[in-house]
Amino acid sequence: MKGIVISGGPASVYDDESPTLDRSVLEACVPVLGICYGQHLLTHLLGGDVRKGDKGEFGLALLDLAEAGSRLLNGVETHQQVWMSHRDVTVAPPLGFQITATTSTCTTAAIEDAVRNFYAVQFHPEVVHTLQGQRILANFLFDICGCAKDWDAGQRINLVQDQIRQRAGDRNIFFFVSGGVDSTVAFMLCLDALGSERVRGVYVDTGLMREGETQFVRETFAGFGLVRIEECEEEFLGALEGVREPELKRHIIGEQFVRVQERIIEQQGLLNGRWILGQGTIYPDTIESGGTARAATIKTHHNRVPGIQKLIDAGLIVEPLADFYKDEVRAIGRELGLGPQLLDRHPFPGPGLAIRCLCAESDQHSTRTPDGWLLPIRSVGVLGDSRSYAPVLALDAFPTEDGQLQAEATELVNRGSGPSGFNRVVARVATREPLEHQRVFSSSITHGRVDLLRAADAIVREMSLESGFDKEVWQFPVVLIPLGFGEARDSVVLRPIRSVDGMTADSVPVPSDLLHGMAARLMAIPEIAGVYLDLTHKPPGTIEWE
Repeated sequence: MKGIVISGGPASVYDDESPTLDRSVLEACVPVLGICYGQHLLTHLLGGDVRKGDKGEFGLALLDLAEAGSRLLNGVETHQQVWMSHRDVTVAPPLGFQITATTSTCTTAAIEDAVRNFYAVQFHPEVVHTLQGQRILANFLFDICGCAKDWDAGQRINLVQDQIRQRAGDRNIFFFVSGGVDSTVAFMLCLDALGSERVRGVYVDTGLMREGETQFVRETFAGFGLVRIEECEEEFLGALEGVREPELKRHIIGEQFVRVQERIIEQQGLLNGRWILGQGTIYPDTIESGGTARAATIKTHHNRVPGIQKLIDAGLIVEPLADFYKDEVRAIGRELGLGPQLLDRHPFPGPGLAIRCLCAESDQHSTRTPDGWLLPIRSVGVLGDSRSYAPVLALDAFPTEDGQLQAEATELVNRGSGPSGFNRVVARVATREPLEHQRVFSSSITHGRVDLLRAADAIVREMSLESGFDKEVWQFPVVLIPLGFGEARDSVVLRPIRSVDGMTADSVPVPSDLLHGMAARLMAIPEIAGVYLDLTHKPPGTIEWE
């Protein structure tokens, strides 16, 4: 064993059920690195003081290095961007530790005891938004722990395909493909590993897809042995009728996929014990679905509902990409020879437009606060690695291109997050009536609302593509919220973000001309009452609203 990393997590060290480790681990004479909760646990076990902070710190922060030298932060710039997600804070490090970095909110952003080889950071060096995080991790792995760089990325396809053959054995693989990057790359890996006689695929049109998606899939998979396109709109929308709760939506969609899968397998005569199911699950799906006993469920992905989990437990599923992040999946796709028209597509969630069509239980009015209007719409967020459902704060200020409102939104959420606060901030772009006259309407998923969202999404995608803005962002969700006035009972939220792997993301300002143009075309739709821009980074707000 070369070293130990104690990772982040949603718990507090003073919780009765919080994860811990035997103190003997700290006596193993190997370097230890604590990250976020790992810093708190290391501090707590070694006699330091961890307390609840005056306010949380979520998203971008500026790290200032102390004058004293640091082995862990060697070669790192004196002032640099890092990514935070915490509320607890180390107030006093253990005896023997020195503080090596701070932020404006956290006086113990990095601490270390170089004599005992103990190191800890409050921020997350493993995410791309900590700009020099890879340098910090390399310092720990190679300079401090003495690890060797023996990983060969060029061998990963061979290794994955060997795993596919081992899992499949003499069985064949039946795939649900969506046209997205993950399922397509997973499908192609299995196709290359087993050959076209042993891999079949089907695309299920749930009625929750974007405009033109089915045709794109038909053209993309024309030469890949796709079994057929299954039209299931009425089944999925029927199962979702009257459903409003976000997690229940995801579970219903996932279980509906299982039912469709069972029906297709029976129709195709595949019930002979010779077939298993293939999925394009990637590592963030497992993380956010609460994939371990100690992990918080941020949102249950449709490929992690109970029906799918039963198949996993029975060894009837193969997931070639389950250990990879989105950027790694794209790299594998390029190695397989897939073109940019597929690999450069913006990610689209498996449950489709259902989780971008928000619902409300009852009619409610917004609440005026000193910071803006608190909208009684529940949006999912992630605070300190825990899921949060909280209202949305709307600012009556037109967003500009300088990103100033994004910075203000971060400060507002850090100050206002909590049990009675909010986890997401939006800015008003255009509305038919002032915010004080608008309200949230009782609503559920209907054909009409899904069609309205599909039309709005198509406008935004078209204008983003024509302007070249789609190349500036990693993903651009369009969300429908039941906020309006009179007969126009829905509003559109634009959510352009920049990311690499989807684990963290920052909100991206939209050029004023483009934003005005999008708002004008959207407001020309009579059913749309307003257009808003989401200013929230991840954390504290997840990329999708549900």
